[in-house]
Amino acid sequence: MNHEYRTLKGYKLRDHREITDAMEDYLEMICRSAQQEGYARINHLALALGVRPSSASKMVGSLKELGYVDSEKYGIVKPTERGWKLGRYLLHRHEVLHTFLCLLNHTEDETEQVEQMEHFFQESTIHNLEKLVCFLQKGDFPQNKPSGR
Repeated sequence: MNHEYRTLKGYKLRDHREITDAMEDYLEMICRSAQQEGYARINHLALALGVRPSSASKMVGSLKELGYVDSEKYGIVKPTERGWKLGRYLLHRHEVLHTFLCLLNHTEDETEQVEQMEHFFQESTIHNLEKLVCFLQKGDFPQNKPSGR
């Protein structure tokens, strides 16, 4: 068995992704706001993500260049069709991981931990975790049977 080990940065460089982890965070928040309000605003994004409005504006510009969002006057931002496609997955990934960690840790809120780790999971892993979460939520676990000794 030949393993190829890299640093975290090495794996990220190897993957040549179009969208960065930070861009994913912004797009996820834009889609979350758009689901609730129909749009997002630069100032609200900045507040929600703990960044300066100028940083949020710059990132929205980058997402717009890539075709993930449209921005209008007065700081209104909306996901494009392409943005919604990825954004729905990002929201889903967040929810699956959040539910899993809450079940695992017997807590109500694991947002901080999810935000720190969600970018490291492949889509297939999220899909499999979702199946595990469904199984765990059913609570239909086989009971340990005596070995008959």
